[in-house]
Amino acid sequence: MTSERSSRPMIHVRRLVKRYGGKPVVKGVSFQVSEGEVFGLLGPNGAGKTTTMEMIEGLRLPDDGEIWIDGIDGIRHRDRVKRVIGVQLQSTALFEHLTVRESLQLYASFYDRTQPLDALLESFDLEEKERTLVKHLSGGQRQRLAIALAVVHDPRVLFLDEPTTGLDPQARRSLWEIIRNLKEEGRTIFLSTHYMEEAEQLCDRVAIMDRGEIIALDTPAGLIRGLASDSVVEFAAESADREVLQRLPGVKEVRRSGETQGAVLLLTDRLQDTLSGLMTWAGEAGVTLKDLRTRTATLEDVFLQRTGKRLTQE
Repeated sequence: MTSERSSRPMIHVRRLVKRYGGKPVVKGVSFQVSEGEVFGLLGPNGAGKTTTMEMIEGLRLPDDGEIWIDGIDGIRHRDRVKRVIGVQLQSTALFEHLTVRESLQLYASFYDRTQPLDALLESFDLEEKERTLVKHLSGGQRQRLAIALAVVHDPRVLFLDEPTTGLDPQARRSLWEIIRNLKEEGRTIFLSTHYMEEAEQLCDRVAIMDRGEIIALDTPAGLIRGLASDSVVEFAAESADREVLQRLPGVKEVRRSGETQGAVLLLTDRLQDTLSGLMTWAGEAGVTLKDLRTRTATLEDVFLQRTGKRLTQE
């Protein structure tokens, strides 16, 4: 496979709809994913993102709409689609009493054409664990194996559903490197994640989904630029009048964080002026500012602005 990304749509979804009990949970979603792209889907719980992914993967039938994958009708020809996609589910069921190599051999037996197992073991840093039973693997090793199983048949499209959830930072970054390598091989990767940093690091484009609809779609940098603010001031105060804070120099938006009592976020494009105005106001009003800090605006701020919720899991 080549590492060159093209503009050819590898995934094309049109007006996708899914209802449960007559209630729509996916409401006419449309988007395209280009060949060789890492495409991220973000959304709070209940947004419809898991249902959307499962329809594209062929695990659920939509009530309306179209799905095309590598030019194949994903609704009428789900068996053909299975040959060109690989799926790593959020909780992949592994056979605990098989070794790593035996697991790969089992999955390889399901397909007519597969990748060399020795090459897979090397690519996923599992060579030293090939004779280890799955039940003895660490969380990071289990996730690497789950993705190796998803690509054993050399798929053109790979679906990763929250692949690093529950992993420690080192294991998470190790998996990021594997995902980058899979992209370099030319695969199209559809990624669902709860980690904003992960989306910023890995994704060429990100779609934010809320209440069954795509409410934003752009590159991570493009979404952040859409805030019209390059910095964030965070603090907590027992009394902070939103209207007063909105009038501080450079402030574009005032938001409540929701994580700490009295926590406030100020989005600003003039950080020094905002800080100066904030300190002056606090001094004159007799307000104590707690946990005051500044940082660069991130995708987390975009998500909070668009949905009113935070996504990051700790």
